[in-house]
Amino acid sequence: MPAPDPAIVTRLRAAGCVFAEDEAQLLTEAAGSAAELEALVARRVAGEPLEPLLGWVDFCGLRLHVDPAVFVPRQRTSRLALRAAELAAAGGTVVVDLCCGIGAIGAVVRNAVPAAEVYAADIDPAAVRCARRNLPADRVFEGDLFAALPAALRGRVDVLAVNAPYVPTDAIALMPPEARDHEPPVALDGGADGLDLHRRIAAEAALWLAPGGTLLIEAGDSQAATSAALFATAGLDATVDSDVDTGSTVVVAVAPR
Repeated sequence: MPAPDPAIVTRLRAAGCVFAEDEAQLLTEAAGSAAELEALVARRVAGEPLEPLLGWVDFCGLRLHVDPAVFVPRQRTSRLALRAAELAAAGGTVVVDLCCGIGAIGAVVRNAVPAAEVYAADIDPAAVRCARRNLPADRVFEGDLFAALPAALRGRVDVLAVNAPYVPTDAIALMPPEARDHEPPVALDGGADGLDLHRRIAAEAALWLAPGGTLLIEAGDSQAATSAALFATAGLDATVDSDVDTGSTVVVAVAPR
């Protein structure tokens, strides 16, 4: 494979791309012509996220479709996805990827445990279109949280995996431009303290979980104890699972049997 054009690498590096050479290689491979390559490089230099320019993101070893102006799954979320897959493999037949974005968590579960019934839902129509390319389209639903799901799933969900927005509204302005300027606010904004969606999910989760079912929801490290308390108040056995190496913090909430 030929090395990328050094001029492209230089432009990307000047724009602050830490892995400029790797990105130049990927953009070169994605482009169908010199003109298309120039357009892709110009958009990347202007601050657009790399993955939508390529049309895919590598998540847990899977190449998943992603479009511009859609939330790009973060690599720290892979820990939640793999935990969901472990629970599914241990007998969690029915799995729901709520606030699914492009369906990354559901895709990891389905790849690891083909026999699992994986459903997904998101409020963002653009994200749903992507998720329907990464998961069976008839199991991806558009709508607001649990209202999007088939009523037949109530009380049957063994694994409820959630990556709801949890950035406090005032902190969005401090996010990297790739997220702040190019991802939809509905995928980022968690309200004044970042936990508005956690409150709404906690209020209904017990109605949807099967006896002994597990909810996994990502949170910021400083928010996790408050989030866990929300789920404990809702009748679930909630703990916080953090990993310094990946920067991942997950609230784990288990329904009573």
